Amino acid sequence: MKVILTIGILLCLIIPSVYAEETSDKKADVEPTEKQNTNKKNIEICTHNLETLGKAIQAYHKEHGDYPQWLSDLVPKYLADEKVLLCPADKKGGQPFHPVTKDPNKPVSYDYQLVPNLRNTAMRARDMYGDVTPLVRCIHHNKKNNPSYSMLNLSFEKKVYRAPYLWQNSLEKVYGGVEPAINALEKGLKKKTDIQQVYRLYGTLHELYMKAERKEDAENLMNRFKVQMDPKNYYHGAVLGDMLKALDRHDEELQLFQEMEKHHPKNRFVLQRLENIHKQRGNDELALEYRKKYVPGLAFLGEMVPDFEATDLDGKPISIESYRGKVLLVDFWATWCGPCIAEMPKVKKVYDTYKDKGFDILGISLDSDETKLREYLKKNDISWRQVFSGEGWDSPVSRKYGIYGIPTVWLIDREGKLISHNARGKLEKLVAEALKNEPAE
Repeated sequence: MKVILTIGILLCLIIPSVYAEETSDKKADVEPTEKQNTNKKNIEICTHNLETLGKAIQAYHKEHGDYPQWLSDLVPKYLADEKVLLCPADKKGGQPFHPVTKDPNKPVSYDYQLVPNLRNTAMRARDMYGDVTPLVRCIHHNKKNNPSYSMLNLSFEKKVYRAPYLWQNSLEKVYGGVEPAINALEKGLKKKTDIQQVYRLYGTLHELYMKAERKEDAENLMNRFKVQMDPKNYYHGAVLGDMLKALDRHDEELQLFQEMEKHHPKNRFVLQRLENIHKQRGNDELALEYRKKYVPGLAFLGEMVPDFEATDLDGKPISIESYRGKVLLVDFWATWCGPCIAEMPKVKKVYDTYKDKGFDILGISLDSDETKLREYLKKNDISWRQVFSGEGWDSPVSRKYGIYGIPTVWLIDREGKLISHNARGKLEKLVAEALKNEPAE
């Protein structure tokens, strides 16, 4: 899970963004508020900052034949006023959106795409997509720095533009149309032949061919991809699957993922794809069987939950069976999980209300720092027992049950049967009903 999340962040840092068309709300009958005027001014200043950074980077590159490692390397020779490194909307006074781009020398608000650990990947992206690729990005003008909003970007060609944080479904806007986008991606594929680097590019180009109604080109591209792809690589399989689906070759799509399942029998993305394929074919029972394979706990509904053996924070043995006779909530969580922490007051309220009526909670912590865990439990007066291994996502208990996302909360009845594999949002109702021995779902 961590690996996937890290790859996702790095890709979003270096992938080319789209030249998004500016959209504006309908004009209101009232004058702009002071906050709106401030936001507009901040964008103007930030745009000027990015343009200034572009000129400074160009001057540095002209002299050194390379790009600076950090934006702070531009000061003072190429950037006389280091205030340019700060976005006026950055309330922390020098924090990029992603910690990985944090400048070690000076406060810098911007996400510079050529920091040492991203440079090679960013330059490969530029080779494939051209100079429209972002060089410097700023997200500080968006509410709560939400990645679903657009960003201000300085491209390698020194243009500043607004663009979405995520770009994959709008790549044609980069080039001003579908056909120009196709031409650009075809050139990119000629430059880069390593399938590991360009397999996503095949999928994007295939989508563009289909959008341009160039079905023959789409077929030829798919056949090229088949020759180069690794048949055991599930990422490659996902790209090929999308191509087959777009071309209405559904039997081949099913065969592909059935074969992928042999190599990746527990891969939830492969299993989910098979669920969706069978659902589209009207095979609801088979679709449900596949869903049970990748949704943690779903297969146990109404059944005895398999037990585990572990020790709690105090080193005492603990298991689900030891709670037999009580209604038990098993809470997979961590102190670093925002939704888990947000949910905790509600969980604690239910615990305080029903703990003397036959209800208990067992926490399965996916933390890796025992000190932080103990401090949180003490500060928030959480008294129910916790299983802690210090192995994070590799916690033996969470791995046993196939947990890949938190918070995950299971409610188990007095006999040890699973009442709910997703008790969030309805916990108190489910607990009250379970304690009365009434059907909960």
